[in-house]
Amino acid sequence: MKLTFLGADHEVTGSCHYLCVGDKNILIDCGMEQGNDVYENQELPIPASDVDYVLLTHAHIDHSGLIPLLYVHGFRGKVYCTEATVQLCDIMLRDSAHIQMFEAEWRNRKAKRSNGTLKEFVPLYDAKAVYEVMKQFVGVRYDEIIDIDDNVSVRFKDVGHLLGSASIEVWAKEDTPQGEVSKKIVFSGDIGNVNKPITKDPSMVGDADYVVMESTYGNRSHNGTPDYVKELVNVFKRTFDRGGNVVIPSFAVGRTQELLYHIRKIKADNIIDRDFDVYVDSPLAIEATEIFSKNVEQCFDDDAIKLVNEGINPLSFPGLKYAISSEESKMINFDPNPKVIISASGMCEAGRIRHHLKHNLWRPECTVLFVGYQANGTTGRIIVDGIDEIKLFGEPIQVKAEIAQLPGSSGHADKDGLIRWVSAFKNKPDKVFVVHGEDSVCEEFTECLKKEHGFNAYAPYTGGSFDLATGMMITEGNKEKKSRRTTVNKRNRSIYDRLVAAGKRLMTVIMHNEGGANKDLAKFTDQINSLCDKWDR
Repeated sequence: MKLTFLGADHEVTGSCHYLCVGDKNILIDCGMEQGNDVYENQELPIPASDVDYVLLTHAHIDHSGLIPLLYVHGFRGKVYCTEATVQLCDIMLRDSAHIQMFEAEWRNRKAKRSNGTLKEFVPLYDAKAVYEVMKQFVGVRYDEIIDIDDNVSVRFKDVGHLLGSASIEVWAKEDTPQGEVSKKIVFSGDIGNVNKPITKDPSMVGDADYVVMESTYGNRSHNGTPDYVKELVNVFKRTFDRGGNVVIPSFAVGRTQELLYHIRKIKADNIIDRDFDVYVDSPLAIEATEIFSKNVEQCFDDDAIKLVNEGINPLSFPGLKYAISSEESKMINFDPNPKVIISASGMCEAGRIRHHLKHNLWRPECTVLFVGYQANGTTGRIIVDGIDEIKLFGEPIQVKAEIAQLPGSSGHADKDGLIRWVSAFKNKPDKVFVVHGEDSVCEEFTECLKKEHGFNAYAPYTGGSFDLATGMMITEGNKEKKSRRTTVNKRNRSIYDRLVAAGKRLMTVIMHNEGGANKDLAKFTDQINSLCDKWDR
């Protein structure tokens, strides 16, 4: 019984953990890295075709974004997650594929004009891969114990981070020379903030032998729950008084819906003595809002359910306008009236928000309001950190707009919230593995757990592995820092990597056919040899 850490170790994005129980291979999350990647991540140590199950904590791309690539490389197992996560992944992974294909088209046009100095850009996956892998998703309800295998059972607990988000309890047993070993491992997922609109507060877990927990805000406090409505009103008023627009880079799923919830109240209570329009410029956010409305019973908190029972749509109000087509998006910037523009992506790395920044960043009367975490190296983080000029679409843009942040608006628990969650275990786990935090934050939070709260805590590096049966470290992991050149080279190798993955899958399929009829095996062998004859160079 072995646990190996493959992503979001001493980093915030790209969550992926590999659990081996007997002959079963299980991934907990399979996320895409975003922003700057500090460490050279360990590759999946087995062929993708050998992965039996993926347990997915929630739909955010840094937790789900490489599941289609796993399919491209031969994965044909099941993906277990909550029903809401299935629905959100269907639109978010399609959107991820669309962004990659769009970027590939743009980059490859430039490559053709470069006289061979720029190489072809290959997307990690396309819409077809998303369509196919979504067939393998299995939706489950909160709090139900599911036997996914004779030796593995799981339960998803609402962790309050996002619609459908969960911590996952895993009960695993394995035969060893010393007898049967049973262990319970809890994967926190992203632990939610308290007192947020729409979603419930994080539920607690009673017991575990091992805990793998995030530490995004493990070194800071949100300083209580702010009055979100008051904070938004202040930003809106001073910006509108200047005749400017409020541009909000927002995650299409979760944060956008929370903003709509607060703005509905501002409108309903006439807190601002002027009318204003709110544009949601993100087809993904529009689809996500519909999904939110379909999951009231399982996922909404009491306040949101009360509004629904009163016949009030908590995510709609007069003056709310949706921009679906690119033409509708462009027209927003021809509207001279002060307005609110909510657009993805939340870290300004892609999507329509970059166009709105281009049109508004240089205007001192406008405000760019950040309402979520900005990872190191992202455009959002660079702007928040105070840069004077930024390049968008190859054009330098002066940063003259007011740059503001909504305090305490994160979907992640702060340090106190993380401590509250891990302290809810009745007995201290044998070990707490601290992941999903920036390099120094992981270490700082780990030391806090050890010295101030008495936990046996450790912050693993990518590739680090542990024998859960004995509690012993097998490998420490890779502490090598990543170079930019390495990242580029990996992208350029992606097609060849797919070929290698296909070869590994073929070997797996061959092993599965052991004991088959001689006639079938001979036919299979001839087909393989024929293929080899065609392509051998």
